[in-house]
Amino acid sequence: QVQLVESGGGLVRAGGSLTLSCQASRSILSIGIMAWYRQAPGKQRELVASFTSGGIKNYTESVKGRFTISRDNSKNTVYLQMNSLKPEDTSLYYCNAVFADGSAWYNSWGQGTQVTVSE
Repeated sequence: QVQLVESGGGLVRAGGSLTLSCQASRSILSIGIMAWYRQAPGKQRELVASFTSGGIKNYTESVKGRFTISRDNSKNTVYLQMNSLKPEDTSLYYCNAVFADGSAWYNSWGQGTQVTVSE
């Protein structure tokens, strides 16, 4: 199993920046995919950005050029740098890990961190 702990959410004005952190309970080098999702009230959870163990990054269209996913392997931590924030970025942001244990694949989620962007 992998435990994930997010931090870094908060309240920011439009145009501002925040950096979210997600610390895993084990080496992220052994995790197939680390990702950030978000879910606003009344909406489905959506993928924001992902980072494979092979170093491939992927972003949802609405955040391209504004958000950057990165990782620090020595700290078992994945980051989401969010710049030029917009009110529509307001959501509960979740860290996600997809990893193999033997022949099976598993999904772990953090508890979420709230990001609120005011006008």
